[in-house]
Formats: sequence, structure tokens, C-alpha cells
Amino acid sequence: MSLNIIKEKIQQAIEILNEKNIDMWLTFVRETKVSKDPIIDMIVGDHLTWQSAFIINKDGDTASLVGSIEEENIKKLALYGQVTGYIQSIREPLLNYLELKKPRTIAINYSKNSVLADGLTHGMYLILCEYLKNTSFPKEVISSEEIISALRGRKSKTELAIMKEAIAETLKIFDEVTSFITPGKSEIEVANFVLEKVKERNLQTAWDSATCPAVFTGPNPSSAHSGPTDRIIEKGHIVSMDFGIKYKGYCSDLQRCWYVLKDNETQAPEPVQKGFEVIRDAIQKVADAIKPGVMGVEMDDIARNYIVQSGYPEYPHGLGHQVGREVHDGGAGLFPRWERYGQTPFMRLEAGQVFTIEPRLPVDGYGVVTIEEEVLITENGCEFLSTPQKELILIS
Repeated sequence: MSLNIIKEKIQQAIEILNEKNIDMWLTFVRETKVSKDPIIDMIVGDHLTWQSAFIINKDGDTASLVGSIEEENIKKLALYGQVTGYIQSIREPLLNYLELKKPRTIAINYSKNSVLADGLTHGMYLILCEYLKNTSFPKEVISSEEIISALRGRKSKTELAIMKEAIAETLKIFDEVTSFITPGKSEIEVANFVLEKVKERNLQTAWDSATCPAVFTGPNPSSAHSGPTDRIIEKGHIVSMDFGIKYKGYCSDLQRCWYVLKDNETQAPEPVQKGFEVIRDAIQKVADAIKPGVMGVEMDDIARNYIVQSGYPEYPHGLGHQVGREVHDGGAGLFPRWERYGQTPFMRLEAGQVFTIEPRLPVDGYGVVTIEEEVLITENGCEFLSTPQKELILIS
């Protein structure tokens, strides 16, 4: 991540602390190459060895307390107003700083709902508790989940510009896949073609290349997060692909759907066309309803109910997730009321967040129809960042 973006995010964090009336946000880490708090890239962007504390305050003051061997590096970044190095223990400079600031509330990085806000290891938590023992501060420690969810979710102008570029590059590769798909090729051949295009452009896949892209052809395909197989594309198959790239540190995540015409066909059979239209229209119904203040579960309800009422089974996953530094980013999601999602389906959506919308349904005898788009939540609704797939792509 560029220093410019990190500076934007630190300033944004100060604004979020004021909005939520939290005095101090403390990120406490060590050996970040081995066990990295997910937020480190966003507020520091460098590797730390010894116990280190990065502190952002509601009043705009920022401080970093680091091992002496890393003090010079952190000062060169010019991200934090105060940089303090230590040799034997971080305890004294940390307590001195807390005594100076006297925060009523300190947010630390633990969360039951979001892995991205759960970066404080249990061992580091115990060390922190030991340091704070016999002070007034332990009573004031809260989760930083709301801070991190907002910080990761609300994209800055620079972040959003990069994400739009990532989506544009991804869609170019999808267009090339359309020309490559022919009966007789395997899922793995299609995936390898995509990976070669990624390599040619000096890009990275958004997630592990063993399953990115995920390619599915015909009836009874593999599960959504499975890798491509040697299954052969045949005439009369629905083919779908789930794919994204990592571009300048930010991810894209899209899916497109094709139908391979049989010899006597000029258009897709009615069951295939209907399935495609139901998915397309479900996405549009959500896009028409999504806006700041709604809950993700309400958006999932719209798509899920429409698909079931159209005669199809429920899709076995959430409708969509946030995208950003990671392909699955942020806290709130467009999720159903399932225990596995915790409280994330009930978080209110905010302007500046980027979500996927990705329902799916099976078409008996043909395969699975799935489309995935990315939308930006705006002040009054949403904006498609990806050009929506409105027509089924036919392969002759």
C-alpha cells in the first residue's frame, strides 16, 4: 500500500474515532511477518519485530512505540506524529503515553464477528493486560471492530480509483475467455488460459491461483470454492467462472456466465434463459434497494426470496461481501440470518463500501447460473463498478 493511502486511512481513522466517540485506538503487535494483524498494512505498511504499539487518538494525535532497531525506519515513513524507540521493554513508554493522554476508552483489535478486526493474538492480549494491571485502563478497553470495519469499508478516492482499474482489467480478461471457450476444452485449460493472461499483465490473482479462477461447466459442477477440474466443456453446458485480480494492493471479484449452443440451437433453451434472467433480475432488485442505513440481511432477503419464489432452491451462501485490500473485506455483509455469520448480517451499510452481489441457482441438466457484480454504496443508493452482465453470453 502506498504511503499516500496509509496517510489517508490514518486521517480517516481519526474522523471515525470522533464519529464514534472513542478516545484511543491501540494496535499492539509483534513479529508481523509471522503473525500479522490484518490492519497493519493499512496503518503502517511495514514489518515489525519487537512488541510495537501504533496509537491513533480522537484528538488527532498519533504515536508509534517500536523497538529501537526499527525506530529509524518508522520515522522515515513520517506517518505518526511521535515515534518512540525502546530497548528493554515497551511497558514504560506505553504506560507513560497512556498516562499523558488519559483516554476514557481504548479500542484494541479483537472481534467475535470480523476476522479483519481480530488481529490481536491471545498472547499479546495477555501481555497487554499484564502491562495495564494496577492501572485504571483495563476497565476502558473495548473492541475496535467498529473502527476497523468503517476504516476498511469506506474507500478513499485513491482506493476507489485503484479498484475501478482492477475491475476494468478483470473484465478485459473475461472478454478474452469468451473467445477461448469452445467445446472439448477442460475447466483446467480455461483456468490456465486465464492464469497466463494474469502473468502476461504482471498481475496477481485475488486469491490462491489453485482456485482462482474457479471454472464450472455442465450439470453437477463442483462447489463454489473448488478449483477447476478436467471436466470437459460440452455443447448444451452452462459455463461459469469466478475470478478476480489483485492490482496495486486491491482486489476485484467477478463472475460471468456462458451457454454453449448445441448444433441445432441459435439461442439458449428456455430453462437456461429463465435461470439467467432470474439471477440477473435478482441482482438488479438488490441494486435498486441497497443504500446507506439498510442491513445486509435485508438485501439477502430480496434476492433469496425472489429466487425461491421463482421456483429455485436457496443458494447455500451469503449474497455478497465487501471487497478491498482482501477479496473478502470489511465487517458488514449481505448475509442471511445464519449463526456462522454472527452479527455481520445486521450491521448497517455505509456510503463508500464496495460489495459483491453474487446469487446462483442450478438449472437441471445444464449447470449453474451465477453472476457476480461489484457495487459502490453511494449517499443515495449504489453505483455499479462492473459493467453488469445483462445478456447470457452464447458460445457457438
